[in-house]
Amino acid sequence: MLSEKQANATAQPTRQDPVSYLKRYYGYDRFRPMQEAVIQSITSGRDTVVLMPTGGGKSVCFQVPALMMPGLCVVVSPLIALMKDQVEALHLNGIAAAYINSSQGAKEWREVEANCRQGKIKLLYVSPEKLLSDSFYTFLNSLQLSMFAIDEAHCISSWGHDFRPEYTQLNQLRRWFPQVPIIALTATADRLTRLDIAQRLDMHDPAVFIDSFNRTNLSLQVLPGNNRIGQIVKLLQQKPDTSGIIYCLSRKSCETLAAKLMEKGFSAAFYHAGMDSSERGRIQEAFLRDDVRIMCATIAFGMGIDKSNVRWVMHYNMPKNIEGYYQEIGRAGRDGLPSQTVLFYSFADVATYTQMLTENKPANLDLQLAKLERMKQYAEANTCRRQILLSYFSEELPEPCGNCDVCRNPRVTFDATVLAQKALSAIIRLDGRVPMNTLIDVLRGSRSATVLSNGYDKIKTYGAGADLRFEDWRSYLHQLINIGVIEVAYENHYALRPGILAKDILHNGKTISLVRPDDAPKPVVAEKAPRARTEATRDALFEKLRALRKRLADEQNVPPYVVFTDSTLEDMARQRPTTPEALRNVSGVGERKLEMFGKVFLAEIVEFVMGKVSVGEKPKGSTQLVTFEYYNKGMSIEEISQARQLGPSSVANHLIQLSQAGYDIDLETLITPAERREVEAAIAVVGLEENRTKPIYDHLAGRYDYGKINLTIALMRQ
Repeated sequence: MLSEKQANATAQPTRQDPVSYLKRYYGYDRFRPMQEAVIQSITSGRDTVVLMPTGGGKSVCFQVPALMMPGLCVVVSPLIALMKDQVEALHLNGIAAAYINSSQGAKEWREVEANCRQGKIKLLYVSPEKLLSDSFYTFLNSLQLSMFAIDEAHCISSWGHDFRPEYTQLNQLRRWFPQVPIIALTATADRLTRLDIAQRLDMHDPAVFIDSFNRTNLSLQVLPGNNRIGQIVKLLQQKPDTSGIIYCLSRKSCETLAAKLMEKGFSAAFYHAGMDSSERGRIQEAFLRDDVRIMCATIAFGMGIDKSNVRWVMHYNMPKNIEGYYQEIGRAGRDGLPSQTVLFYSFADVATYTQMLTENKPANLDLQLAKLERMKQYAEANTCRRQILLSYFSEELPEPCGNCDVCRNPRVTFDATVLAQKALSAIIRLDGRVPMNTLIDVLRGSRSATVLSNGYDKIKTYGAGADLRFEDWRSYLHQLINIGVIEVAYENHYALRPGILAKDILHNGKTISLVRPDDAPKPVVAEKAPRARTEATRDALFEKLRALRKRLADEQNVPPYVVFTDSTLEDMARQRPTTPEALRNVSGVGERKLEMFGKVFLAEIVEFVMGKVSVGEKPKGSTQLVTFEYYNKGMSIEEISQARQLGPSSVANHLIQLSQAGYDIDLETLITPAERREVEAAIAVVGLEENRTKPIYDHLAGRYDYGKINLTIALMRQ
């Protein structure tokens, strides 16, 4: 039961504006969709369930209310690493937070508990095991509590993909503290899991918030599962110096893949549950700090990873359900920047999972097999993958997304039943003993030495596929393997044999569709498009800021993204602030970080823009930078002219010089189309001499100042 003190002090929110907390501590001017509504729900004392995709800002949904409300917010977190990362990030934002877990000794526990009693801590992270101990109940009952936040709440449900028995006792919180509101948060939960979360926590009429699962910044791609390592290497060569995760099915494949990537010069490591815990911790820390760029891991890795600058996630093997897949790809692009996801698909992965499930016979076998089938359908799809993904979570996407491989390369299918029958007939007549190339030679009627010496030219289906090119047959056979019509006998020199669908196709009237070779998925990575000088300059500054961030993070003993996210650095590189006030306007720069890191980042930017880095043309002095800061506030040429007491022509010339130096300025917005047409007509009559604009000015009888004339000339030269 609650003490009298606690009963009188539960969930009484302050009347302060939550946006002011967001700006002060996190450096953002506005909430993301749904965040503010969630905050209003929990500060009003209502139990709340939040489904928000990874990177959607779930933490803010309970951290801001914790700051607004009197008392301590207790956060239930499943992993030590997740607690540690979040507490470090909160400290750098100037927020009082702590954690209690098995990595600490009794002395540290007592110190944290003393700080909580003295009201010095606003958020306390604990494991479910620690939370439910008798001694911890006694400790909590002596405090004023604002709320309980259950992170990774899908772990509480047996319908979820990551069920954890220790979570099932969390309904004890409702019996112990009936008046303290509970907020449960997760990134992945289908309809059954959502209902189960609220019921298992004994929530009182909870408000349920379901954000869109559409992570538009993530590209989706499925590639054929042949030559995976070769394809991975090609993909990584297009992404130098970026962080990413490659998920593997087995511990051995993690180790093998990491070793091969290191041999090729990539910064890689492996992580799985079979490693010593201290070694796992060391490897994870190296990845968080960008000392290791590529993590080859089993699904044991990731839930505790709050790393915002993961630019890509690959799946070496197909996951066993869409919830797990969605959560794992969600570890890319948490900062909102464009990021890539790649799934290598082979039907062999489906067969492996099916065998594991049928042998182990879990209580929910039918459910797990059904979820595996949905994952298979996603991997084999010839329609927009994002529509399939979102429909699984009961969300409709009316139009194809345009950011998956199917949308970028629309598939054209045809009835390939007869083609598949020809291939299967040949495989059976060859007793399932030949590899792909030999099978193709038989189907095409080749007179190769292998075919003739083994008498393969005598079988009935010899030459039955002579109308197709060798490359076409390879494409079709790969597709037939991927959908389970044909299997690869890896233990028998990669011979092909009938798959589990073969009997239905040959004898039971089952039809199948395949994709034309020109439309089939190909392991090809598009080259980067040439960058404009503006982009090249911005990228050069971003790299300098990223190197500075890494040095500061090492000094602070925290991961780099905890100092500033990539998206914040990109905004800095775009805006190029040169004063503290201007830096405060950069997204993600709160007051604490401005105080800690402002001077050193401003110095780096000033050094760059004042010409010590020779990329592109450079401004002649600081007066242009002042003009640029006014421009960034959305002021017009006339407004800047008045504020700076400069002529409009001088302001226009500043902006032209800055644009030519690589600054992000849209010159077309500074002159109307009608003005531009009239100045261009005058130039056509008078001509354009180098550094002589007076004849144009005179021809126009002074109707347009020199700034408008110079803007037109700059746009013509662009």
